[in-house]
Amino acid sequence: MPNIKGVSQIYRALLAVSIAGAGAFLAIRFSLALRPQVETADSSLRPGAGNVYQQVTGDDAEEDRSRWDALFSTHTYVFGKDPAEFLKKHVELLPVGRALDIAMGEGRNAVYLAQKGFQVDGVDISDVALRKARRLAREHNVPIRAINADLRDYVIQPGAYEVILDIQYLQRSLIPQIQRGLKPGGVVVFENHTVDQLRNPDGHGIPRDYLLEQGELRRLFADLEVLVYEEVNDGKDAVARLIARRPN
Repeated sequence: MPNIKGVSQIYRALLAVSIAGAGAFLAIRFSLALRPQVETADSSLRPGAGNVYQQVTGDDAEEDRSRWDALFSTHTYVFGKDPAEFLKKHVELLPVGRALDIAMGEGRNAVYLAQKGFQVDGVDISDVALRKARRLAREHNVPIRAINADLRDYVIQPGAYEVILDIQYLQRSLIPQIQRGLKPGGVVVFENHTVDQLRNPDGHGIPRDYLLEQGELRRLFADLEVLVYEEVNDGKDAVARLIARRPN
């Protein structure tokens, strides 16, 4: 098991390489609560300081896939097995039906939705992560559909989903597709770090373009009915969270 210092050095190097070689599109994923598979958290799985994990992707899909595969190639679940707290807190607002989990990773949110009766599609670039997601689904005896794809090329089926979930994955070019992908009355659940993260200890050095501006998330989904919206900064994580519904 790698130690904290070793993991930090690896991901600082990945960040430097990605910033230097990235082209028109750059995306970022964070985790709010990095917990391994076991009940007692192992701090050696927490890259960098605090509880924020950062991974930058560039223009080369194969390089991105290799980086994510390497990250997820552990016996434990890097992002944990528990769903995001924001999703768990507000799941009763979501119309049960077909759901899409964007950048599903190891499946913690997709499996949670499946347990709640949703038919879940989950898309991720890492086949290693998808295998772990399928394993997690088997552990809970629920079905999910795991799709291996680069989200820069993936096309969301229009009018197909009651729920589209995006937790800690920012790709602004996907926003119009997310809105079109909802059925009338369908709901989007979105969470991502904001520029206020730059003021926090774990935010130093993050390019601003990878973070939501203040109020940006609400503006991006201005055509939808906002059910829940918040921007918070607890000194560790500065995030914007939204649940919004497509009009009937």
